[in-house]
Amino acid sequence: MNRRGNCHDNAVAESFFSLLKSERVKRKIYKDREQARQDIFDYIEMFYNPVRRHGNNGGLSPVDFEKQYFTKLSGV
Repeated sequence: MNRRGNCHDNAVAESFFSLLKSERVKRKIYKDREQARQDIFDYIEMFYNPVRRHGNNGGLSPVDFEKQYFTKLSGV
């Protein structure tokens, strides 16, 4: 948070961590920190960015949205 008591400063991060907890971590027990780290890395890099559709991206995954953006930007 940038300002004391202003929850809107950190809304994007809070939203992401809420999704991470509800879609991946909830009710899981990891045997060690490395297993947890790998599972969270897989969630972000193998599902959240390339596959999961986001409402603010017109229903596209972040990877697809970025591809679309740079295609439009280059005029191809």
